[in-house]
Amino acid sequence: MDQGPPTAADKFDDEHYPAYTMGRAAEMLGTTPGFLRSLDEAKLLAPQRSSGGHRRYTRHELRLAARVRELLDEGMALNAACRIVVLEDQLEEARRGNDASRRA
Repeated sequence: MDQGPPTAADKFDDEHYPAYTMGRAAEMLGTTPGFLRSLDEAKLLAPQRSSGGHRRYTRHELRLAARVRELLDEGMALNAACRIVVLEDQLEEARRGNDASRRA
């Protein structure tokens, strides 16, 4: 059943909607735009681009970036922190899939 295009309310609830500019994302995380660019270069994040070419981040990406920041603050190397975050995210996704399968 087609539900039509997403409404504004749907976008607020969508954790994958690219709602945050780089500046706002960095401010929310307490980091610099350079930190976010380093996560792009490490291929942890793949922000969408606005029509003007500016990076736009999702809430999901901000959660991943915040977790990497925590690991870096604990002394972990960037590449190791990114790998851990990817594995944690994959594990969470698999758990959600298993839960959905059990309910079905």
